[in-house]
Amino acid sequence: MKFSIGNDHAGVEYKEAIIAHLKAEGHHVFNHGTDTPTSVDYPDFIHPVAQDVSEAKVDLGIIICGSGNGAAMTANKHQKVRAALCWNKEIVALAREHNNANVLSLPARFISIPQAIAMVDTYITTAFEGGRHQGRIDKMPCM
Repeated sequence: MKFSIGNDHAGVEYKEAIIAHLKAEGHHVFNHGTDTPTSVDYPDFIHPVAQDVSEAKVDLGIIICGSGNGAAMTANKHQKVRAALCWNKEIVALAREHNNANVLSLPARFISIPQAIAMVDTYITTAFEGGRHQGRIDKMPCM
């Protein structure tokens, strides 16, 4: 699979661990995140991920900031993006099964790196259920 990943200064170590994990599994990753802990503006690193997802250049996106909120809010401004802020594997599974989330937003200041890796694995392996959920997803975009 192809992934796009972006992060601010709070997510540098998380991004590095996730990229290493994904590459070890044979996935391709486009890195749009910062590589230093120097304070940056997260939208600068999240918009490219959302653009990749919106234009179907990648299969899924992963975004990381301190709380995960700003990153998710930014990504969700893009058409065709359904970014879900998740803090455990159960929420990740529901975001994929019911909402067909195509961007996973992780709150670096509230989860550990091993938790983040486990959440990414759940994100990759959980399928969208379709059915009644598709009609709801069809109602999400604003024109």
